[in-house]
Amino acid sequence: MDVTGLADPYVKIYLLYNGQRIAKKKTHVKKRTLSPVFNESFAFDIPAAEGAGASLEGVSLELMLLDWDRVTKNEVIGRLELGGPNSSSTALNHWNEVCNSPRRQIAEWHKLNE
Repeated sequence: MDVTGLADPYVKIYLLYNGQRIAKKKTHVKKRTLSPVFNESFAFDIPAAEGAGASLEGVSLELMLLDWDRVTKNEVIGRLELGGPNSSSTALNHWNEVCNSPRRQIAEWHKLNE
């Protein structure tokens, strides 16, 4: 949080394929709040695996919550990985549910890691 006691948070979303960042998107900055709501959707083009149809094998998402700052470097507040080897149990369960229900929106709350 800033000296005012508030933050200017936004989220960066990275698409990872076999551990490599291949695309990124970000939300709008929510000015002067400690309780942001990001009701935004994003679409990524997923690379096609050799000999497979629409598979999410090797694909994961990294989400980073940052505090935007005009003067200094934007500070990372927390992060989360969905899919991939660094997923926690709830994130992994969410990712598996997404993989088993293509094109269906699945909402879940997650605790961020530092």
